[in-house]
Amino acid sequence: MKNRIKPQVTLVGAGPGDPDLLTIKGAKALAEADVVLYDALSNDELLSFAPKNALKIFVGKRKGCHAYTQEEINQLIVDNALTYGHVVRLKGGDPFIFGRGSEEIEFVESFGIPTFVIPGISSSIAVPATQGISLTKRGVSESFWVITGTTSTRKLSNDVALAAQSTATVVILMGMSKLDEIVALFQKESKGEVAVAIIQNGTTPQEKLGVGTIDSIQKVVSENKLSSPAIIVIGEVVRESNKLKGFYEEFVSSKILL
Repeated sequence: MKNRIKPQVTLVGAGPGDPDLLTIKGAKALAEADVVLYDALSNDELLSFAPKNALKIFVGKRKGCHAYTQEEINQLIVDNALTYGHVVRLKGGDPFIFGRGSEEIEFVESFGIPTFVIPGISSSIAVPATQGISLTKRGVSESFWVITGTTSTRKLSNDVALAAQSTATVVILMGMSKLDEIVALFQKESKGEVAVAIIQNGTTPQEKLGVGTIDSIQKVVSENKLSSPAIIVIGEVVRESNKLKGFYEEFVSSKILL
């Protein structure tokens, strides 16, 4: 007698890009998958953790290029779970940090399908850390904001203006297309000298870095040809990084000479 299909869905955070930063629990879930639905920000190497005979479906979304709408992805998860059994939905970073993971879980659960969530290492914390940037530091920053640069209406989040008024570290995801607006908001608060780091493709071999201040970062981006996907880190903790201190010491010296 053929085994009865037991549908279930496991939402797995793929981490910031380096495949070694997948959690052990995430790897175990992939090893038990009948189907893997993976997005554009999860490293393809992670698919090697899944069985060879598992169905692997790319459902990625990039700016201006969506393989599937979110509604279609939701339905694909359910359809594959009911047809094949265990679906692993592999999402970049942590699926509950601007990953629409909760929406997918809610949709799946409306069909009575058991769901499980395995958190991932968020790029908002891990990528700055690889550059020695601690988002909080005693005497420098007591808190941090993590903000989406582009909302569902394709506009810059209003929270950026509020964050610019604070002394907190500000981490902006998906904000490169709104960099001019971001800079203007911080300049409005007289924050032109505040340190900024932009890290593209963080934790991967393709990683690129640009560092400067609010007043200089647009020029840095142009000179280094930085683009999405990238993380913008704004705050004096950037200046405190041992890896980046040399740049800021040279920057200050050059201004004194001028």
